[in-house]
Formats: sequence, C-alpha cells, structure tokens
Amino acid sequence: MPKLEICVDDPAGLQAAIAGGADRIELCGALELGGLTPSAALLEAALRSGCPAHMMIRPRAGGFVLEEGEAALMVEEIGLAVSRGVAGVVVGALRPDGGLDLDALARFRDAARDAAIVLHRAIDLVPDPVAAVGQAAALGYDKILSSGGALTAVEGAATLAAMVGAAGERLSIIAGSGVTPANVARLVADTGVREVHGSASAPGPEPDAATLRLGFASGPRRRTDSRIVAQLRAALEGEAG
Repeated sequence: MPKLEICVDDPAGLQAAIAGGADRIELCGALELGGLTPSAALLEAALRSGCPAHMMIRPRAGGFVLEEGEAALMVEEIGLAVSRGVAGVVVGALRPDGGLDLDALARFRDAARDAAIVLHRAIDLVPDPVAAVGQAAALGYDKILSSGGALTAVEGAATLAAMVGAAGERLSIIAGSGVTPANVARLVADTGVREVHGSASAPGPEPDAATLRLGFASGPRRRTDSRIVAQLRAALEGEAG
C-alpha cells in the first residue's frame, strides 16, 4: 500500500497526523511559506512521538538559489538533525540557470550520512524534471517530492508517471501538492507512485483584527485535521485493496 506522509508545522498538527494514521511526518516550520526548518523543540517532540519524521532543511522563504553561507548553514542543520536521530532530511537547491545545484546537493547527501535524504519540490522548477531524477539518483538521493512541475500533482500526473519510470528502483517519487481524499487513489493509479504527501489541513479561526492590521497574519492558518488524514488513509487502503 502506498505510504502516506503528512507535513506539519506545530505540535497539534503532529498529533493530528499520527492520530489519523500517517506513516511518516514531514516536519516543517511555517507551512504558509512553503515550509522552513522547524525548531529544535518541535523536532524533539516529533522524535518522542515514535512516528518516522523527515525534517525540512530550508533556512528562508523564497526561491531555491542559495545565497552566500546558506549551503554551509544547511549542512550544519542536517548534521544536528541526524545527530538527534531524525529518520531523514528534506532539501533542495538550484543554480541561477534553473538546473539542480549538484554541488550543494552532494554536500547535503554527505552530511545526511545514513539518514534518508529527500529532494523537495525545487525539482518542479527545473526545465526537465524527468532528467533531473537521474541526477538526483546519481547523487544517492532516496526520494523526490514533486507535483510533476505543475500547480498540483493531479495536473502533473503525466510527468510524475514519467519520473517514476525514470527512477526505477533507484529512488522513490513522492506525489505532493493538492492531494486530497477524493483524488489520491486515482493519482496513485495514474502515476505509479508508492508514496503520497499532503497537508490534510483545514482553515483555522480568523485572526483578530489587530493581528491582521499589524501584518502578523494575512488570514486563517491552516491546521492539520486528523479526520482528513484518516480519509486519505482509507482512500489509499481502498486503492490497495
């Protein structure tokens, strides 16, 4: 049965993902910014939970062309995460021309040592994601999270299927972006992916007017919902059955 990974960025989300039946957590900070490196305390909470966790290593919001000092910072973050016992790390880096930054990605692979290493959706910005699969595999990456270069994984299903074919048994393609209980079974059937990734979230309460006025929020935060996680789990079990 395909594995279900849920991205979370707070303790409540962590517990909701586990309660709903997630196989693995992608641990992040600030999911509204696409996911950043989480705090050390949140990592410790994830490790105590017993659910396998892959930790996002992303020092700032914005694009994936690294600025001076950022690769070294990411290497240090990877080392700290691995030393604490994280199951895997999630990274990405691009060159100014849009291709994968193979030098930085190789440094990240070395820093991860025996932990799993995942190339995140930076791959969706490269000119040829299918060709990039071979580059990541050659570096020793274990997984790639992708929407097939599209806004959602459903829209990028044809490219995801080609990426699965290019990967073979060398690494696993994780389908992510816009994955819901209503589309996950068809997505797996159309692409051949063995892993899927989602937020399984719903909007939380509206922030108060002062918080919005001072720019501390732009709208409701989305919160991981254990019921949506469970629905994703059930849809995958139905597809496998």
